Amino acid sequence: MAEAAVTGRAQVYTAQPGLKGVAGDFASDQRAFKNVSWGKAMMWIFLLSDTFVFSCFLIAYMTARMSTTVPWPNASEVFALTIGGVTLPLILIAIMTFVLISSSGTMAMAVNFAYRRDRRKTAILMLVTAILGAAFVGMQAFEWSKLIHEGVRPWGNPWGAAQFGSSFFMITGFHGTHVTFGVIFLLIVARKVWRGDYDTERRGFFTSRRGSYEAVEIMGLYWHFVDLVWVFIFAFFYLW
Repeated sequence: MAEAAVTGRAQVYTAQPGLKGVAGDFASDQRAFKNVSWGKAMMWIFLLSDTFVFSCFLIAYMTARMSTTVPWPNASEVFALTIGGVTLPLILIAIMTFVLISSSGTMAMAVNFAYRRDRRKTAILMLVTAILGAAFVGMQAFEWSKLIHEGVRPWGNPWGAAQFGSSFFMITGFHGTHVTFGVIFLLIVARKVWRGDYDTERRGFFTSRRGSYEAVEIMGLYWHFVDLVWVFIFAFFYLW
């Protein structure tokens, strides 16, 4: 068990080595991450677990694509849009990617203004981030409806390998769900910032101690992760 030496009003803990020391730290209510709050630590743990899930999905997609003997659909043709009589390959995907990456910039600025305790700019930038995220989800819904109308199903598609449909709906759907939940929580936190909940320490969910805008930073971690995952999906699914 950790030994405590009292010096004035402060307590200095000296942990024993090995697993016994680890158990002693937790038993004495020591934080595993000394300079990181529990909120940030739990978000990092969640993002790490989510990384494993997305990695498994992408590895399964690559395995299915490389092992199938049936020709894989050409992404440039499948995801093309005809505008004004001109067929533009991947134009919608390019716009979606631009919108989502731009939202990372607005989220980063929101965190920056949160550090400065600028409630108005923080809330506005979080709202802009949520609008960009909602626009991304809307375009993804349009993409889904277009492909479903053209005959793409989880069990097959008119362009080749049947695994294409299941891979597409599983990977993009799982990511779209993350973006949707992110938009909801962005709106919740933005509202609390606008009302000044983090300055008055108003009781409720996602309210940290007075003067701390840590919830904004935690939302930023989640949102940047979602954007980063899309970069891998874009590279593996649409460009390969």
